[in-house]
Amino acid sequence: MQPIGIREEDMYAWERRVPLVPADVAALRADGVDLVVQRSAKRAFTDEEYRDVGVPVVDVLDDRSRIIGLKEIPVEKIAYDTLYVFFSHTIKGQRHNMPMLARLMKRRCTLIDYERVVDGRGKRLIFFGNYAGLAGMIDALWALGQRLAVEGIESPFSELRQASQYADLEAAKAAVRRVGEAIARDGLPEALTPLTVGVAGYGNVSRGAQQILDLLPICELDPEELERGEALARAGRHAVAKVVFHEEHTVEPSEPGASFALQEFLDHPDRYRARFERYLPHLDVLMNCIYWTPEAPRLVTKAWVRDAGPDRRLRVIGDISCDVEGAIEITVHATEPDRPVYVYDADGDRALPGVAGDGPVVLAVEILPSELPREASAYFSGILKQYVPAVAAADLEAPLEQCGLPPELIRATIVYRGELTAPYRDLERHLREQ
Repeated sequence: MQPIGIREEDMYAWERRVPLVPADVAALRADGVDLVVQRSAKRAFTDEEYRDVGVPVVDVLDDRSRIIGLKEIPVEKIAYDTLYVFFSHTIKGQRHNMPMLARLMKRRCTLIDYERVVDGRGKRLIFFGNYAGLAGMIDALWALGQRLAVEGIESPFSELRQASQYADLEAAKAAVRRVGEAIARDGLPEALTPLTVGVAGYGNVSRGAQQILDLLPICELDPEELERGEALARAGRHAVAKVVFHEEHTVEPSEPGASFALQEFLDHPDRYRARFERYLPHLDVLMNCIYWTPEAPRLVTKAWVRDAGPDRRLRVIGDISCDVEGAIEITVHATEPDRPVYVYDADGDRALPGVAGDGPVVLAVEILPSELPREASAYFSGILKQYVPAVAAADLEAPLEQCGLPPELIRATIVYRGELTAPYRDLERHLREQ
């Protein structure tokens, strides 16, 4: 087995998560995997916590040819002939990460991307999705309270803080429950009735968001009931209307008379057009929890925001998926926890920091699970640890299919010894565009 290093996270100042928690590193070392941890002053799990269970903490990882991290690695820190495991955010040809991908190839590296660790049916196996939804919903409700305060509307949401400001997830949940109790007891302000929250998507991210939202008194509507204007009669002042949207609510076939078919949409999103705008006038908050590809229609466009004008009802968009100018076109840039929100100014096509302004507030924190760093890390580590021995044992001198990696990691290998693997060769086009 080859020795492995766990690198510090230095791409984002607010990234406090770890890929492997101390207890799991200690267990892997006991099973014969040579693992060390790079020193870090900001990790949610401290250097001392690793040392306490016998894990070496080192200043540099120069003697390690296999590196496990979480987020992107600064271009200048990519070493030669090294196997890296991290979220590269390259598979959609993301322009800002193409220089990093090019450096990985030039230095004959191997890249395994967590996002592409999937089973034979394409289902993701290693993810933080649930925690992105949990933190995203907490932050969106906080943002709603801040926006309402700017508008002069008193609400129980003003008592909430960001997820990162609570000691742990349970403390945040307790705060949301108190808001729910106030709504059930005292009702919502007339100016905010009915309060309607839409959740686009139904996967892990959505389930996390709904777990927080459901701590409030909830009246669930289907999209058709929302469009018919039934939220007020159903939810009233003492409940929040919740609507969950599936693919058939967001798009429709471009061909007249054709019926929606989920598999066709997944395989050929270009054959569909947007139909989601019919619901937007009825929403106060929209949580975007969908996986979006550039071929698919958007949920919210800049044109809709501009044409809807300052009287639009939509106050907050929690863009948990956070594709810049993607499903939510007014997500013009990602944010970090210290400055998590901005208002989209349609006239200037720009982001105005904070919650004041004519446009919707956009919450677009790219590293949302980092706001719940210990719980999110423990969950992630519990999944990742089973794959670490294979990373250590892989024979990188052999062809990829014969190197000893399990099929899940082979499918996730974007670059192998400096060359794009077959499923990802289309990324060459994006590299040429740099």
